[in-house]
Amino acid sequence: MDALAGLLDGPRARAAFLLRCVLDPPWSIRIRDEAPLSIVSVVRGDAWVTFDDASPVCLRPGDVAVLRGPDHYTVADSPGTAPQIVIHPGQRCTTPDGASLHDEMDLGVRTWGTSVDGGSVLLTGTYQASGEISDRLLRALPTLLVLRSDEWDSPLVGLLGAEIVRDDPGQTAVLDRLLDLLLIAVLRAWFSRPSSSAPAWYQALADPVVGRALRMLHNNPEYPWTVASLAARSGLSRAALARRFGELVGEPPMSYLTSWRLALAADLLLEPDATVAAVARQVGYGSAFALSTAFKRVHGVSPQDHRKRSAGAAGSPGLSPGQEVVPDPAPPAEDQDAAERGAHRGGQRGRHRLGALASTAAGEVDDQHRREDDDEARDEDETRAHRLATQAPVLSQMT
Repeated sequence: MDALAGLLDGPRARAAFLLRCVLDPPWSIRIRDEAPLSIVSVVRGDAWVTFDDASPVCLRPGDVAVLRGPDHYTVADSPGTAPQIVIHPGQRCTTPDGASLHDEMDLGVRTWGTSVDGGSVLLTGTYQASGEISDRLLRALPTLLVLRSDEWDSPLVGLLGAEIVRDDPGQTAVLDRLLDLLLIAVLRAWFSRPSSSAPAWYQALADPVVGRALRMLHNNPEYPWTVASLAARSGLSRAALARRFGELVGEPPMSYLTSWRLALAADLLLEPDATVAAVARQVGYGSAFALSTAFKRVHGVSPQDHRKRSAGAAGSPGLSPGQEVVPDPAPPAEDQDAAERGAHRGGQRGRHRLGALASTAAGEVDDQHRREDDDEARDEDETRAHRLATQAPVLSQMT
């Protein structure tokens, strides 16, 4: 699988929020839904997208914009039109004063706005949960990217416009897959543009040496890579590869590998049957504890908390809205005392076992970090030696 295919393999809409918006100017919508990713396509009229502290960007018929959250932004017929509508998390719609607009703007099946024949028509699709979009993909995208109508040719926008107003059986699944296809098609076209602000690692894939090294890291993250082994397979010295890799990618090879492994782990952890131990093996960590330590250091949360947060679980699973959790009855006092004594003894034994496991796993993490630090220190020494060697003839001439 090539790098772009791997990057675009992530979108998996699940009951995404899709809407056909029909509006009469003047109109302005303030988006505060904090969704991870949204797509806006203009069918009729013009639309201006403005992020806070950024210049307005005009969208014309046929243009498609991809907007990365959670930053707030405004979509309006003109940059000067004050917001009249606010979209909150969960796609709740109100006036700026907080009055609900849900029923007032309903124009039919997935159609919403101020007039059935308004001068502005937009198609919008929103991925509402962070787990629907790969972390790797989100980090590769700017806050706003725009693909102009003359930069690509695809029937997907027209197909989505026709399907979005249908209410046939299975329509949610149809729209989810169409949204995924549209996003992939737009991003593929955008990444292929020479002027796109694609991430440095993606641009470095075009380099014959660094591109080869990147592909090896991408395709075999579980391998115990060092700069030396990577350089040997890339056909350069360790110092030369480290220098060239840093210039093109913006960070040392082992630092990039750590980021790549943890980005892969973040995606793999969202698989329903994945365990932390299994994911650790897949991305090159020796144990679940080693992965958890590195993951929390970089992402600020444990793998388990990442999984819960990405799932967007707002309450207890399996409960209907308004349903209460009924606690189990308390055991008799004598049973509770016995259980507490047993738990205390078991807890002492468990702490000893956990302490031993933690020491072992911490050693694995330290060893891995030590290897990476040693590699990078050697790279720096060799780079300095190379620089001094190239400067020596000049210095001798000066003296």
